[in-house]
Amino acid sequence: MNILLAEDDLKLGKLVKYVLEKKGNYHVDWVENGQDALEFANAASYDVLILDWMMPLLDGIEVSKRLRAASYSQAILLLTAKDSLQDKILGLDAGADDYLTKPFEMDELLARLRSLTRRNYAPLQADVVTFGEFVLNRTSHQLFKRSEEVVLSQREYQLLDLLVQNTGHVLSREVILDRVWGIGNDVSYKNVDVTVKMLRTKLEDAGGNPMIHSVRGVGYRFAK
Repeated sequence: MNILLAEDDLKLGKLVKYVLEKKGNYHVDWVENGQDALEFANAASYDVLILDWMMPLLDGIEVSKRLRAASYSQAILLLTAKDSLQDKILGLDAGADDYLTKPFEMDELLARLRSLTRRNYAPLQADVVTFGEFVLNRTSHQLFKRSEEVVLSQREYQLLDLLVQNTGHVLSREVILDRVWGIGNDVSYKNVDVTVKMLRTKLEDAGGNPMIHSVRGVGYRFAK
């Protein structure tokens, strides 16, 4: 998952970037003012923007307002020392999806990001999804290549369904663990890698082109 962090406090910015990359396994771009945040958000694809309220050039509220006015649809998390109800309302009305008051624990920040990620990756409404010569039946939890069923385990089906739902998006290993194995699981990223490998093999053995691509240091992306 790709995150843009806009924070002018050098000590806090360095710490947040380190924790998100090492503990959350996210890719993080870090800028130190609101003008750069606006430019980066418009130039690249991010899953979540983390905006400090008080920044040079443009504050987080103004960045959020301008992005939403331009129909920006990705999640925005606002960081601020302001903790009054009116301040929170102002932040949410400016387009923020969530609000975290400083000082905060890093585990809470990670939890907020997981929550925002779940909102972003909404399930498909279609019961039957086609990609290439494959048909994924989301009602019967079956995969077919033409008329032949490709037998998948429950985890393989859940993984494929999640990847197909988010075609073109990079999903981090943490997001996959959360969505496929569930919060509080006792499995590791190795389980994700092994399940991806098995699913890839089944798709390719059935005659499909490589569709599950590794993104080094981040996770996986599905491309039809």
